[in-house]
Amino acid sequence: MTEADSQVLRTTDEDGGRHDHVRRIPDIISQVKDSYAELRPAERRVADVVLDDVKYAVDASNAALAQRAGVSEPTVTRFCRAIGCEGVRDFKLKLAQSLVVGALYLATKPQPTNNDSGGMPFWNAVFGEARRALQEAERQIDPGQLQRAAELIATARQVTVFGLGGSSSALAQETQYRLFRYGITISAQCDPYLMRMTASTLKPGDLVIAISATGRTREVIEAVELAKHYRANAICVTAPDTELTRVCDVRLTVAVPEYPDTLKPTASRYAFLAAIDLLAVATAYRIDGPARETVRRIKYNAQIHRTGKEMEPLGD
Repeated sequence: MTEADSQVLRTTDEDGGRHDHVRRIPDIISQVKDSYAELRPAERRVADVVLDDVKYAVDASNAALAQRAGVSEPTVTRFCRAIGCEGVRDFKLKLAQSLVVGALYLATKPQPTNNDSGGMPFWNAVFGEARRALQEAERQIDPGQLQRAAELIATARQVTVFGLGGSSSALAQETQYRLFRYGITISAQCDPYLMRMTASTLKPGDLVIAISATGRTREVIEAVELAKHYRANAICVTAPDTELTRVCDVRLTVAVPEYPDTLKPTASRYAFLAAIDLLAVATAYRIDGPARETVRRIKYNAQIHRTGKEMEPLGD
């Protein structure tokens, strides 16, 4: 059984329809933390050992776990039952499942180094990763694909942008904000049902821009497939060689390995934002005169509404 199979159960109803049911995997680490105050002192020592090194607790025998905690083996069993497990085996299984997201999320904060600004270990990570993401975007984005994307946007009857969850939703909205100012009819959808509904209304000559950090977001892929069924074109801004790239006509792809600090925002969004800016500017240059006139109108009406300088952000 694969990891995916352990989390998604597929069933078939009497009419032959297939349904996916997501299995809920208990967050046993949170259960340990939430139950800590209610545990007996000896059971708390077991909890301390578990929380200090989850991987060790998964691999260690019951006797080894008891020895490290300085308690008896029956105490380990009582601890497991006190936090809602059937016994040690059930606890170990749930604890192993908690490591699916990676041990990074269980690590303590990094220690400051001499190179960090003001003793803040995240300073160089944030600025350094942003610079690296932009460098990767400049290196990896295909200019030919960018020109094709700009042509599709400039000639589309209407454009809709799909992005689901986290940074992709914000980037979908950003794409709308970048492109509407050139006179493009565009909307952003960040709800999976609205994506499907919008895709169902599309026609030949319409365009979808799909944004996904992983390229594996099932709801976005299915919405793009639906749009393609109705003969709309599709552009993706995503990671390379993914299922999303395989269903789109034009692909703006960039891969940015993530820095191992779980509290730092993902760096790939800088690369995707650069791709969106490139897309917007390339489209504006393709439209040219009408785009300049639309931006002029926006700037004129914004400027007379409030005082400011000519080279303030254009229309923002």
